[in-house]
Amino acid sequence: MSDQSWGQALIDETNRRLFDESIPRIRKCLDQLTDDEIWYRPNPETVSIGNLVIHLCGNARQWICSGLGGEPDHRERSKEFEERGPIPRDELLRRLDTIEADVRRTLDAVDPASLLDHRPVQIYQESGLSILVHVVEHFSYHTGQITYAVKSRKGVDMGYYAGQKLEGKP
Repeated sequence: MSDQSWGQALIDETNRRLFDESIPRIRKCLDQLTDDEIWYRPNPETVSIGNLVIHLCGNARQWICSGLGGEPDHRERSKEFEERGPIPRDELLRRLDTIEADVRRTLDAVDPASLLDHRPVQIYQESGLSILVHVVEHFSYHTGQITYAVKSRKGVDMGYYAGQKLEGKP
């Protein structure tokens, strides 16, 4: 497999995992909650769902748009967790829309053959491959936390696999 083809396959999979799975799930979770519930913190050591959404947007912008795409990095990570809100749900959804568009634009511009090249991100030197794996994993991790919080608070099944038979073979 050429660098071009495996690199494009990784970009395609990143798009699928972020834009067909994680972000729609986060949107579905936010739609279940009031603004106060989005900003609820069960204790001082736990951040709110709102904080996690802001954090995911900051992480994707820093790692993909800046690290992979070369845009200036203005992230202030600690502020993502200090925010107490309530930033309204509609504004959080707008931020998700913005980061989705910006990440898509960046990924569309990436040369798949360059994904083994190293780039600075935070205090690290990361390959493009590592950047993409990190962001997908990071989104998945926090999407699970958000889902768990909503299911625990609301007692609902989020229906991510509704109508799909997941047992058996394709």
